[in-house]
Amino acid sequence: MRVFSRLLANVKPAARYLEPGTATGLTGLFTHPTPRSTLLYLYYSTLDKLKELPESSVYRQSTEALTKHRLKIVEGIKPDGHDAWLDRSRKDVEKHPEIFDDKRPTGAEEGQQQQQREQQQPSAVVRGGHTFVAVEMDDPDPSTVEWDGEPDVGSVAEGTRTEEERGQDMAILLGQGPQQRVERQVDWEPEPQLDADQIHELENKIASGLVEEIIQVAEGELKLVDIMAQAKPWEGLIEKPPQGQWAYFERGTFTGKTQSP
Repeated sequence: MRVFSRLLANVKPAARYLEPGTATGLTGLFTHPTPRSTLLYLYYSTLDKLKELPESSVYRQSTEALTKHRLKIVEGIKPDGHDAWLDRSRKDVEKHPEIFDDKRPTGAEEGQQQQQREQQQPSAVVRGGHTFVAVEMDDPDPSTVEWDGEPDVGSVAEGTRTEEERGQDMAILLGQGPQQRVERQVDWEPEPQLDADQIHELENKIASGLVEEIIQVAEGELKLVDIMAQAKPWEGLIEKPPQGQWAYFERGTFTGKTQSP
């Protein structure tokens, strides 16, 4: 029924690839543009965070087993031309190490990464020993775009201004950036996307609804790991429960045998 609802909502049912942003048949849920790479990033991030929890934790054991199972399914389904694209991407990463450095930025490096985001330049993060490259795209919300095309520079402070502050305002008005731009830019090639049949195969193997729903579950699990790490449910109670408190919920306590027919 869920796959049928996606077909009904798709304006181009004969297309080989699902069009990003189109309706899925579920209210408020739209077709994801990069489901495979998103799931890989979420699953590797979850496994990395789970390593911070004790190995004896039942939550860690069960979540690791489920995440690894779904991760194996996603890795096993590759779009056409994926291996060739991966080789080209690795060469770009090796050619521009200053852009794809995953170390935590400080000072001037943080400002340089901000410029990369403003220029829609790729940046890299490492999860589970794998490098993921992300490019921040323009906000499609039309309410954030000025009607005359001018950038929103924010409000101007009132009162007496220093000479340095007046110079910064004048530079903004003249369109001159106070910081130098990133010298090297990378024309990043996006990962090939799964076609409609491959997404259908992925959804059937995971069996948890549409791939967009699977992504939502993975995002929620990633957030839950942080909550569980703070709550530490594997630790003992501050006050020990009285003996027999949980006996009522034990299986077979009050129904030791079935009634005779």
